[in-house]
Amino acid sequence: MVERRPFDVLNNALNQNVLVKLKGDTEIRGTLASFDVHMNLVIENGEELHGGEFKRKLGTVLLRGDTVVYLSPSSV
Repeated sequence: MVERRPFDVLNNALNQNVLVKLKGDTEIRGTLASFDVHMNLVIENGEELHGGEFKRKLGTVLLRGDTVVYLSPSSV
């Protein structure tokens, strides 16, 4: 079994499309450009979703790490 640490998962997701669930009912979909040790994330070509429904385009956005619930690979 390969040991997978959180930073390994984030490194593998760099420059890939991701879906980020935030506290509340907000999700951000876009390309993971960078992250830091606090799990602050920079997302490029970001789109805001509420309940899975597209709301608006955001462009480049910085997400504060303590608002992130999960990050998942996204095919869109």
